[in-house]
Amino acid sequence: MSLKDKIFAAGVVGCGGAGFPTHVKLSVGVGNLIINGAECEPLLRTDRYIMTNFASELVSAAEAIRNETGAKLCTIGLKQSYKSETSALQKAIKDCGASATVKLHLLKSFYPAGDEQTLVREITGKTVPPAGIPLDVGCVVLNAATLLCVYDAQNGIPFTDKFLTVTGEVKKPVVLKVPLGTSFNECIEKAGGVKIDDYIVVSGGPMMGRIISREQSENEVVTKTTSGILVLKADCAIAKADAMSVQQMLNRARSSCIQCSYCTQMCPRYLLGHPIEPHMIMRKTGLTGSLDGLLSDRYIQNAALCCECGVCEIYACPMGLQPRRINAVIKKALGEAGIKYNKGEGQTEESTMREYRKIPTKRAAARAGAADYYDYNITELVSFEPCKVRLPLKQHTGAPSEPVVGNGEKVKKGQLIAKCPEGKLGANLHASIDGTVTLTDGSIVINK
Repeated sequence: MSLKDKIFAAGVVGCGGAGFPTHVKLSVGVGNLIINGAECEPLLRTDRYIMTNFASELVSAAEAIRNETGAKLCTIGLKQSYKSETSALQKAIKDCGASATVKLHLLKSFYPAGDEQTLVREITGKTVPPAGIPLDVGCVVLNAATLLCVYDAQNGIPFTDKFLTVTGEVKKPVVLKVPLGTSFNECIEKAGGVKIDDYIVVSGGPMMGRIISREQSENEVVTKTTSGILVLKADCAIAKADAMSVQQMLNRARSSCIQCSYCTQMCPRYLLGHPIEPHMIMRKTGLTGSLDGLLSDRYIQNAALCCECGVCEIYACPMGLQPRRINAVIKKALGEAGIKYNKGEGQTEESTMREYRKIPTKRAAARAGAADYYDYNITELVSFEPCKVRLPLKQHTGAPSEPVVGNGEKVKKGQLIAKCPEGKLGANLHASIDGTVTLTDGSIVINK
């Protein structure tokens, strides 16, 4: 069985972002395999823990992928400030005899260094075209956590457990290793519990994470793409912004946008030469206070290029408006209308100011209201297994997995319980604990 087939069988998908099935990425003709160790979100420590403690496994898996795809080089991108991670990887590269093919690229500590298109530009000097993917310039990008899953897949171990950071207003910030389907509340308890009474939970990090209420968090579970759980005060800046309705955002854009263009000037994709201009999108939507009749407008269609990093609204906008969220609403509307962006259209020269507009990571965290948690030195790993897990059938880009087990069936950890639909983009799903199956709408529950 080829490595690509092993990765498919193991159900490996990207451990952050949208969870793109990893086996699809491994096409022949890749020039540079890039491992993303920049850990984009300011407060997360998951990939840093993995790079420090599983460096040999990462280098071994990288070499295996490089050999299978024919990539000439593998580059691990991480920040200069990651001293212990750098040392561990350098030792692993030397011990594996991979110094000729695996290189480290040390980045400045800026946000969003971990955005894959930014990372490709930093490492190769090439710009991924608008609406394009790294493969368009001969690159494939995998983050460190995904690469560790590839290592397991090499050895016949399916993707059943997830590393994630739990931090913020908890008593003991930790990195956890838990079975997929573990509840958020149990993860928070393993971090000592919450220190305050009124709080919100963020799935991910403070810049791009998904905000959920305290009540909603009771139903949230760890999936293949869960990179962290952040507990913040209920009155923090990002919580207040998230509470606004779409119409409120549009009304505020109409009444308060001063067209300073800071959102555009600081946009990482605009700085790469992509034709997205958030201030023009704010102007267009502000004129009408709605999206009615705007989807055919070229400036509005450029919202499809937004990577939703949050720089525009969390860092750049002096009026506290929400360009990122408005872009997300437009992107959804464009998708529903079947309007697709033509790859490469509108590409211009990279901004000469790009190097000077890289945002210090700590300042990004401060603007998001998370500076109090930035300097936590999280090195402890806590592993535990709950008595119950709920495994959503869609934890990835593509079609939901199809159950291959029935109600009342006994399963063992690692057993295939749902398969990728034949001929479709998707991923397999495996039992993350031993137990008895209950099929629910869109999920498989396993009780010990």
